[in-house]
Amino acid sequence: MNTRNDIRNIAIIAHVDHGKTTLVDELLKQSNTLDERAKLDERAMDSNDIEKERGITILAKNTAVDYKGTRINILDTPGHADFGGEVERIMKMVDGVILVVDAYEGTMPQTRFVLKKALEQHLVPIVVVNKIDKPSARPEEVVDEVLELFIELGADDDQLEFPVVYASALNGTSSLSDNPADQEPSMDAIFDAVIEHVPAPVDNSDQPLQFQVSLLDYNEYVGRIGIGRIFRGKMKVGDNVTLMKVDGTSKNFRITKMFGFFGLDRVEINEAKAGDLIALSGMEDIFVGETVADAANPEALPILHIDEPTLQMTFLTNNSPFAGKEGKYVTSRNLQDRLMQELQTDVSLRVDPTDSPDAFIVSGRGELHLAILIENMRRQGYEFQVSRPKVILKEIDGKTCEPFERVQIDTPEEYMGAIIEALGQRKAEMADMVTTGNGQIRMVFSVPARGLIGFSTEFLSMTRGYGIMNHSFDDYQPVIDSNIGNRRNGALVALEAGQATTYGIMNLEDRGTIFVNPGTEVYGGMIIGEHNRENDLTVNITKAKQLTNIRSATKDQTAVIKRPRILTLEESLEFMDDDEYCEVTPESVRLRKQILDKGARERESKKAKKA
Repeated sequence: MNTRNDIRNIAIIAHVDHGKTTLVDELLKQSNTLDERAKLDERAMDSNDIEKERGITILAKNTAVDYKGTRINILDTPGHADFGGEVERIMKMVDGVILVVDAYEGTMPQTRFVLKKALEQHLVPIVVVNKIDKPSARPEEVVDEVLELFIELGADDDQLEFPVVYASALNGTSSLSDNPADQEPSMDAIFDAVIEHVPAPVDNSDQPLQFQVSLLDYNEYVGRIGIGRIFRGKMKVGDNVTLMKVDGTSKNFRITKMFGFFGLDRVEINEAKAGDLIALSGMEDIFVGETVADAANPEALPILHIDEPTLQMTFLTNNSPFAGKEGKYVTSRNLQDRLMQELQTDVSLRVDPTDSPDAFIVSGRGELHLAILIENMRRQGYEFQVSRPKVILKEIDGKTCEPFERVQIDTPEEYMGAIIEALGQRKAEMADMVTTGNGQIRMVFSVPARGLIGFSTEFLSMTRGYGIMNHSFDDYQPVIDSNIGNRRNGALVALEAGQATTYGIMNLEDRGTIFVNPGTEVYGGMIIGEHNRENDLTVNITKAKQLTNIRSATKDQTAVIKRPRILTLEESLEFMDDDEYCEVTPESVRLRKQILDKGARERESKKAKKA
């Protein structure tokens, strides 16, 4: 069987924050791929603002480098479980994976998740133990953990013989020895392992064409762009081909533009053949999993599986008293168009209409997935409201089932009891617990996804910021208790419109935690804090001090108030209850009651209690 020895296709997989994107930076720098003049930013592959700010990869990216005459196509994948749909499809495009593992943290939930997907595709793994220069590195134990994980996930004998490279992506060093002193100032050890162990693609370019779309991109000038791999045959600009759709129909079209990848650029090319990773434009309705085939001999490849959404929210036009003051795009048409545009590239997202023309149900892979969509829209000038996230239930064998998550927690031992108690109330079951040394403990739980909504803020305050929690979707199981994950405390709700005053806030401080600064404009029905007790409390935060011309003997002290707790977008989504909305604008994130009028709210809650 002929192979193309001039090319290798690999994906880089890892848990979030183990150094994938930094590693790709170094591979780019050291392969002499970039122009001498091109200055490489840190984490150059993370191209959008949110990726840069949070230091996470959201969308899979591809690049290519040349090393000793071999073209290595590299796909940098997201490490976060919310973007797992991307990882799964990328596995189809490559022949091997570089599994990056932190030399201290070892294997984590997403390491498990991404590795499972790679082993299912029978890909050849290369393990890179990264951050070997950390004083706390424990490379030998980490390699043992990785081996145990491979065995647990059912790796075959060949996969268990994985090569290990030790590296520090930040310093640009690597070696085959686990002694940090043996690190060499180059990435050659990784490149050599790729060329030696990852199989070259089969060269069957004389057979009829098969190209499968694994990722989508969108460009205002050329429309939708399908990115994927040529599995068979060859392709030229000007060829007439058949697009075989997911629904079984097919369409003929002519290839107008093809792009290859090199360094950080997309380069226009005229032809490509089996084994190449390319991008195609010119087909408006191309979708992930579809096959571009030879027009005379069309054969479809198996359709790619796309993970189902597990969480949904309602997106609505803003109808608060402040509607339209801060946003550029505020109508339901604007909202609908923007959500439809997102569907062009995000295949894990679903948007369904509701009975109201102003509301849409948006389903995604998790809180982070939806929060990032909301944050992107806010930055682009959109103003809208969202409801509390809800899990999506499924009927399986006649039983109603809900998504469960596998949660791994690393924490100092002193917080263990509080965490077990808090998760127990959320119906978690402990699967494993080990001591990792230095007074640290690692616990693994199975938790209904509902129980995790709103838990991360509570978890951080419970562990004073020392705890690390990671979770990934596990499976669907029958629904248990219906009241999991509801907020324990009530809200402090503003009585009327006006400006929050220092005097008003001082009078409320012993009632709960305040969310607004003095001078903030509020309206009746807006949530301005968290109550100490379980019930909601309507309060007057705009109250001003009555001034008289009589000077008191105990001269006024300068008013000092506690610093308010200003909620971020994610904290707001976590805090929200079923009868509340989060109002999102380019300038502000506000929480409010769905029914703004106090009297109407009370009547509604009495009705609900009777029912």
